[in-house]
Amino acid sequence: MAAYIIAVMKIEDFEAYKEYSKLVPASLDPYGGKFIARGGKHEFLEGPLPASRVVIIEFESYEKAQGWYNSDDYQAARLKRQAVANGSLIIVEGV
Repeated sequence: MAAYIIAVMKIEDFEAYKEYSKLVPASLDPYGGKFIARGGKHEFLEGPLPASRVVIIEFESYEKAQGWYNSDDYQAARLKRQAVANGSLIIVEGV
């Protein structure tokens, strides 16, 4: 069953965030992750969740999504993101 990682980020330094963005695609490859949405136009219809970027990544399974998040490659990229952005990442199982 497919699973999705949803990221809702408020970026503090867009230039530095570009470095993080360059690292993520290669980190997805071993886990079969693919972008469904990556920073496009968005609107929060309900709730106070301000963000400058929303990303959705699809994986073939919950375990693959967890594997990607916990991988050494992503953890190295994650440190760069955490230095310049605040937000939430969620894994959700599809239907």
